Amino acid sequence: MEFKNKVVLVTGAGSGIGRVAAHSFAKEGAKVIVADINEQGGQETVEQIRASGGTSSFIKTNVAKFDEVETMINTIIDQFGRIDIALNNAGIGHLPNKTADTSLETWDKVIAVNASSVFYCMKLEIQQMLKQGSGVILNTSSIAGLRGLPNHMPYVASKHAVIGMSKTAAMEYAKKNIRINAICPVFTVTPLFNPEMIDQVSAGLSEKLKAGIPMKRFSDPIEVANTMLWLCSDKASFVTGVAMPVDGGITA
Repeated sequence: MEFKNKVVLVTGAGSGIGRVAAHSFAKEGAKVIVADINEQGGQETVEQIRASGGTSSFIKTNVAKFDEVETMINTIIDQFGRIDIALNNAGIGHLPNKTADTSLETWDKVIAVNASSVFYCMKLEIQQMLKQGSGVILNTSSIAGLRGLPNHMPYVASKHAVIGMSKTAAMEYAKKNIRINAICPVFTVTPLFNPEMIDQVSAGLSEKLKAGIPMKRFSDPIEVANTMLWLCSDKASFVTGVAMPVDGGITA
């Protein structure tokens, strides 16, 4: 029970990596707050955790809006009095398009959800962690935060921003017993990345993407969640400011 009685916030926990991470922390004894704009998905995650004997609650939140993030954080503090671990995981993708053809609407939406939200969350999480004297923050970036990805300018920009923010905040609060890292998964099979849907957009694309990964497969959400568990545990007590690839060797 690595995280027994720890208060853990997971944004974007209504599906995909966030849902699996929420389950994983709950299995280790954490009190997991599931946050998502998708109320049905978020409630399903909570029900699944509770059915497995875990402790969880749901807060509907659009993390792209500062006032909703503020309400989320205040609700957690009112209920639990602290936030021990925060996984700022919520994110979206977009249809591929060359930079010159990318709409301003797509740019604004992706940056708001993937990057601005991480700043909003960290700003308030850090304020609370300073009061309580400790905390761990883990932000979900991507291998697209470590390298280029043609036809995905908004996504790449947002994920580079997540790494930059994580490193900067980690340096600022390293002496305050607050660790801040980023995790950078490769293509992970989730509702956000469905190989069948990818192939509908471009026939054979999923196999081409897989071929570029040295392990010749996509990652499973549990592999990302297991890395999250380690980065947030005391076993990683001297690890901060890291952008950790979980990528089957693609960035090697």
